[in-house]
Amino acid sequence: MPELPEVETVVRDLRPLLTGRVITAVRRSAFKLRRTWNPAWAAALAGTRVEAVRRRGKWILVDLECKADPPPNPLPEGRGRKADPPPNPLPSGRGSSGATSRELDSQIGSNVALLPFPLGRGPGGRSSPLLRVHLGMTGQFTVVPADAPEPDHLHAVFALDNGHELRFRDQRRFGSAEFFADRAAVESEMNAELGPEPFNIDADYFRAAVSGTGRNLKAVLLDQTVVAGVGNIYADEACFRAKLHPGRPGNKLTAGECDALREAVEAVLTRAIESRGSTIRDYVGGSGLRGGFQNEFAVYGRTGEPCPTCAAAVVCARYAGRASHFCPRCQAPEGQKPATGKKKRTTRGK
Repeated sequence: MPELPEVETVVRDLRPLLTGRVITAVRRSAFKLRRTWNPAWAAALAGTRVEAVRRRGKWILVDLECKADPPPNPLPEGRGRKADPPPNPLPSGRGSSGATSRELDSQIGSNVALLPFPLGRGPGGRSSPLLRVHLGMTGQFTVVPADAPEPDHLHAVFALDNGHELRFRDQRRFGSAEFFADRAAVESEMNAELGPEPFNIDADYFRAAVSGTGRNLKAVLLDQTVVAGVGNIYADEACFRAKLHPGRPGNKLTAGECDALREAVEAVLTRAIESRGSTIRDYVGGSGLRGGFQNEFAVYGRTGEPCPTCAAAVVCARYAGRASHFCPRCQAPEGQKPATGKKKRTTRGK
């Protein structure tokens, strides 16, 4: 399942391709996604201009401007076509917040930068709309020329005014695309359900969240109300980097261990974003390019392979209902110090 680094990569790829563009029409397949698509949303989306593209946790948020006029150049049935440029387009790469794509990308280390943009108001003081997308397990959200061959498992096509299409493909159909007329309402709901972004997170908050529960570390890291965006892959990699066993109860960690885990989460996610995320099966970025962080996994998916630190065989066990990978030496259980070298052989019966 795409996690924060993969979603962030999709957002960064889509931002310069979508910002300022007008959605001229929408087509949907007959198959249901995880969340029901309302047919009326197609008409509501047609004619809206993309204000910005951003991320919250594992969600992709496409901010839209309210439309004052009928949608320009409707899409002919079954195929997109180039439309006339929209009047008074937004400056290239710049949304309503005034932040350029480069500036937004460089602000990944700030929770403030990842919070909602200032809410715009359309004609008559209406709240600005929003398109919210979740990639599920196999979702792909890409921009391609309208005449590009259509792949299988294509479930939503958003025609753009420049002769391109924004396509949502999802083989397993666990993803979703939803339209919201009131951006403020959906953002308020999401902020109530999601914890802070895992960058520059407050140390006191994180210590309290971890040490205040008897759940194991894997469960804590996967809990989106504690920290938003972390999933199975990066929870395993962060625990390894912090030299903490994923099965340790949170309330057994010292303050120093909590700090090490917090720093490991941020470091692993930051490095994964730099590598465009991890492509294990279906994931590609918004431009169709694959990720590369899978080539740097220390423990995830490496059961039986040597630990990169001590050469012990990586172990896989289930914690929080998920397969968890760790080094039995470097990530010693509670009460044991992590090993610093290879285990010495012993002779029994003497």
